[in-house]
Amino acid sequence: MIYDCAIIGGGPAGLNAALVLGRARRNVALFDHNKPRNAVTHASHGFLTRDGVTPAEFRRVAYEEVLKYPSVEHHPVEVTDIRKLNAGFLISTHEGEQIQARKLLFASGLQETLPDIPGVRSLYGKSLFYCPYCDGWELRDKSLFVLWDHPRVFQHAKLLYNWSRDLIVCTNGPGILTNEQKQILASRDIVVSEQSVSAFHGSDGKLRLVEFTDGSRIERTGGFIAPKWVPRAGFQQELGYAVNDLGGILTDEMGKSTVPGLFAAGEVTTGFPSQLIVAAAAGSIAAVSINLELTEEAFSS
Repeated sequence: MIYDCAIIGGGPAGLNAALVLGRARRNVALFDHNKPRNAVTHASHGFLTRDGVTPAEFRRVAYEEVLKYPSVEHHPVEVTDIRKLNAGFLISTHEGEQIQARKLLFASGLQETLPDIPGVRSLYGKSLFYCPYCDGWELRDKSLFVLWDHPRVFQHAKLLYNWSRDLIVCTNGPGILTNEQKQILASRDIVVSEQSVSAFHGSDGKLRLVEFTDGSRIERTGGFIAPKWVPRAGFQQELGYAVNDLGGILTDEMGKSTVPGLFAAGEVTTGFPSQLIVAAAAGSIAAVSINLELTEEAFSS
């Protein structure tokens, strides 16, 4: 059997693409070995009708809906090799399974690496976060800490001011913010620290103290940090697709990559995190594009 489409990744982009293609009566092989980036998140927000849903519940409901369509198959295995064929792709899995598909959609998301600071892992997703739109409401009016050694920390701090006026910004070293930017933040009573953070202290997922390398500590009840992200696609050498400046798969507005028959959707294209609803929308758009391409090919043969 040759599938109409193979989808790599079972996050919101991949699942929504599978839903759209299943409803279009396309044969879909959905590969998902259950390692979502947001597994540590206590709840996801900003998705209409699903605001506050846990990642596990989101996946449960999504799979229940997607697998109602008999042409969609779930393959809970890891893809280890992909080869471009004259008319499609050959996908191999860790278990030795091989399937052939006319079209391929990457929706494999990002690999997330947290800062190497003691205490981060036990607090991330509970009182330390990245996205203010996802978790700012839950931390509104609390004493917050922002850690980012990148100039974008200035914009991040201004954004977080909408949720809390009790902000301390740490750049983990000098030279990140200009004097003008420091003055703008100071005019709103936002404290800037250029010291390096040595540890986060807390219990039961709740941040309590931030410790600096000079031994000083400050009390905080929540904060925002910036992990590093790498797109999970991982088959550029084999497939030869172009990437953007952040390593994401380069696509057009309909999810088409530079390789014929290869599509991508969600965070694997942008190279940075997005809300569930944005990734799901990208998966829907890519699925429509795939279905249109399959339709045109059928009528031109």
